[in-house]
Amino acid sequence: MNESDYEDAVVNFYERLYAFGYSLAGNQDDASELTQEAFYRLLTKGAMVRDSSKIKSWLFTTLYRLFLSWERRRTLLPHFEISSVEDEIAPVTPEQMDVLQDSAVRDSLLELEERYRAPLILFYLNDHSYEEIASILAVPIGTVMSRLSRGKVLLRQRLAARAIGTEANSKITHLKSQLNSASRAI
Repeated sequence: MNESDYEDAVVNFYERLYAFGYSLAGNQDDASELTQEAFYRLLTKGAMVRDSSKIKSWLFTTLYRLFLSWERRRTLLPHFEISSVEDEIAPVTPEQMDVLQDSAVRDSLLELEERYRAPLILFYLNDHSYEEIASILAVPIGTVMSRLSRGKVLLRQRLAARAIGTEANSKITHLKSQLNSASRAI
């Protein structure tokens, strides 16, 4: 696909594609995101469309598949407003936050299995896209997304456990020093 074909597709189909995205998603932000992603894929994978008369159907099919993918992800990983689940979230004290330093993050990341660690490093530290990570690791994009999701959960758990463990060790050390001071005074 050349630049002229791409520009023609944007001019001819953007409004209808956006309207289709809006009818599926029900809001402007998601409709814009779906439309932009569909056009991005046309730009990057437009060579797959051999017959230029099929661009319109390719765009609508792509947008619809993107929407279905989003819906599957929302079903598997529902979004909750913090206010509706704050009673279920363990409180993090300022002391715990102080404990979470770079070395703790690095050590916790290194403790993760390679299949979770590699996507996390590629995505968050090396700014690779899902597609690039899938290509690098030779796995499907869905696998990349699930490993990122699971890896983040595991990393959070390890960091929380490390913070709680460090805080507990600090309290024990403080209590021991108080006991030693008290026993010397007696």
